[in-house]
Amino acid sequence: MTLSAPSPLPGPVLRSPTILDLAKIALFADLDGTLASLEATPGAVGPDPRRRDLLEGLSSKLGGRLAVVSGRAMDDLDRVLEGRIAALGAVHGLVRRRADRSIVAKPGAEGMGEALAALRAFAKADRSLLVENKGGAVALHYRRNPGSGPACRDLARRLSGPLGLKVLEGDMVVELRTPGPDKGAAVTDFMTERPFAGFTPVFLGDDLTDEDGFRAAKLLGGYGVIVGPRRPTAALFALQDVAEARHWLAAAVAAAS
Repeated sequence: MTLSAPSPLPGPVLRSPTILDLAKIALFADLDGTLASLEATPGAVGPDPRRRDLLEGLSSKLGGRLAVVSGRAMDDLDRVLEGRIAALGAVHGLVRRRADRSIVAKPGAEGMGEALAALRAFAKADRSLLVENKGGAVALHYRRNPGSGPACRDLARRLSGPLGLKVLEGDMVVELRTPGPDKGAAVTDFMTERPFAGFTPVFLGDDLTDEDGFRAAKLLGGYGVIVGPRRPTAALFALQDVAEARHWLAAAVAAAS
C-alpha cells in the first residue's frame, strides 16, 4: 500500500483473463468497484439480487472457496451481501471470518478513539465529507468533494505518527487504521485453511489496497485481476469495469454447470 494519492495513471497493457476453471481455484474478491459499482457513500451500496445470485452460484461451484475481502466493516459486508457469504476479510484484513464462520480479529489500537474524534471534528466544517467508523479503522471519504483530498490526506498523515496508526489511501478515501494484517495477509491465512488450502488463489480487485491481495495470490502460485482504470499493478490480467467482472464470473459459473 502506497501513500500516493490515487489517480488514473498510465499502466501496463494487460490482457483479459480466460474463463476461470472453478474446479481448480480459490476466489477472493473486493466488493466496491469490483462486485458493486462505486457510489457517493458506502451506505448507498446495498443488497442486489443479481449479485447475490452470482455469488451464490460461484460459492456452490467452488465448494465454498469464495471470500470477499474488503475495507468495509464485517457487519456492513453482511448487510450488503445479506449474510450469505461465510468467508469474509473485513477492514482490509484486520478482521477475518473463516469459512466455518469463526472470527479472528486484531484488537483496535488505543489511538483509534482520538483519531475518530479528530476526523469527525474536521468533517464538521465540510458536510460533503463522511467519516466511517470501522472499529479497527476510521475512514474519511471525500468522493463528494474530490478537491478536499489533499487536506484529508494531510490530516491523516499528521495524526498517524503520534497515534501509532497506519495511513491507507484508496479511491476518494483515506483511512487511519490499527497496524496489522492487510488484504494480502487475509488471503495467505485463508489459503492455510479448509476449504481453500490446496487450490490456486485468484484475487479480483480494483483499489490500491487490493495490490496486497494481488501480490499474495501471485506468491502462492495464483494471480490477480484488476478491475477498472489501469495503473502500475501486481495484477496479471485486467477487466474493464464492474459489469465486465460480473460477466466474467458468470461465464465461469455457466462453464462449470
